[in-house]
Amino acid sequence: MKAIFLRRGLPALSIVAVAIGAYAWLNHAHALRADRAPTPPPVVQAVSGLPDFSAIVQANGPSVVNITVASGERAMDARMSDPGPDSPFSDFFRRFGVPAPSPDNPRMAEGSGFIVSADGVILTNAHVVDDAREVTVKLTDRREFKAKVVGLDAAADVAVLKIDAKGLPTVRLGDPAKLRVGEWVLAIGSPFGFDNSVTAGIVSAKARALPDANYVPFIQTDVAVNPGNSGGPLFNLRGEVVGINSQIYSRSGGYQGVSFAIPIDIAMQVEKQLVEHGKVVRGYIGAAIQDMNQELAGSFGLPSPDGALVASVEPDGSAARAGLRAGDIVLAVDGRHIGASKDLPPLIASLLPGSEATLDIWRDHRNQKLRLKIGELRSRAQTAAAEVGDSGEFGLALRPLSPEDRDQLHAEAGLRVAEARGAAARAGIRAGDVILAANGTPLRSAEQLSALAKHAGSYVALLIQRGNQRLFVPVRTG
Repeated sequence: MKAIFLRRGLPALSIVAVAIGAYAWLNHAHALRADRAPTPPPVVQAVSGLPDFSAIVQANGPSVVNITVASGERAMDARMSDPGPDSPFSDFFRRFGVPAPSPDNPRMAEGSGFIVSADGVILTNAHVVDDAREVTVKLTDRREFKAKVVGLDAAADVAVLKIDAKGLPTVRLGDPAKLRVGEWVLAIGSPFGFDNSVTAGIVSAKARALPDANYVPFIQTDVAVNPGNSGGPLFNLRGEVVGINSQIYSRSGGYQGVSFAIPIDIAMQVEKQLVEHGKVVRGYIGAAIQDMNQELAGSFGLPSPDGALVASVEPDGSAARAGLRAGDIVLAVDGRHIGASKDLPPLIASLLPGSEATLDIWRDHRNQKLRLKIGELRSRAQTAAAEVGDSGEFGLALRPLSPEDRDQLHAEAGLRVAEARGAAARAGIRAGDVILAANGTPLRSAEQLSALAKHAGSYVALLIQRGNQRLFVPVRTG
């Protein structure tokens, strides 16, 4: 730091005279510039001290539960199946008396949840209980219950559980739309199994779009969220749940300052549909979109890069039937402005299939309107090739090959993998693979594969094509 000193020999009176003269000169200069100076921003009153979260925790802690999940598969990730003496995990297991994961122990996982109904309805993340063999819910009073998975929706990452209990403490729900960036929020959950742990931070951003999560406008926070926090509630300072902690952005696997929560209003819409209908229905129009930027906006004659640019339209879809085409820019849906491409998918998904909507689009350098009928978004498990196996033996969601696929692959039959989890994922099968045959039998439908699995032994040999390579992959059936 640069220091400025007064000379010792300067008389005190001279110092005063200089100070007065300087003050007068500054006032004069300020007066000359007053009419040209910009208006200063309003003064923001600083809040003294930090908020006290103790009352919120005391009131809501008993409504937050710890969830333990046991999967049906005993095979473990190779990195965790044998920690080894030099692994940091080996000391953790030794200190806490937990048997290290091994091929002889079922895979165990932990998460969090919260009670939304006094008769035992609990919300958590879908990824916490997906592929679960047994789900155990532990309350803060140390009571434990076996939970039933009422339903789950992978697209929103929301699951509904039910335990056999009455008179349970519940949370109060808030309005995520009223959240402001910079507002304090706190999370209660079970990071690394330490149940009812509390962390706090601020809202970093709203309506964040994440890869493979097109139907959730996430709340971004800097609240510390770690493995085990998944499914736990995010509270505002009024003690209301405004979100479900779902994901973190990390290069290490642990918290690095960026976490994401599902807005509670979206979660409750999913909960209502799962309880009433056992599934979630979303609107769909059959159009792929891409981001806009200033260069694209200029090329289309738009003054600003608002809207969602249509990259392609599915043949025979709602959008195609209404006349939407590649190169159109969707500016609004039923009068609701589309500021960016990420705004369109959740808005369309929220519309009821069978209803009609008006699109404001930009085409040929002018505004136009299109009226279309909203279709239904078919989940991976609802596609023409439904999920294989009544008990989810393989964990595959499949669809038939298109004529173009068959020509490109030089194959008469086969099924494209839309999603792989459970036994199939552990065997190495992944989305995008093509299953050509099972135990030497060419496949033409998911039902055919399911039937073959029922009459096979412990494993089915699937012939997989990945890129230009073909290989056999054994998948466990039981």
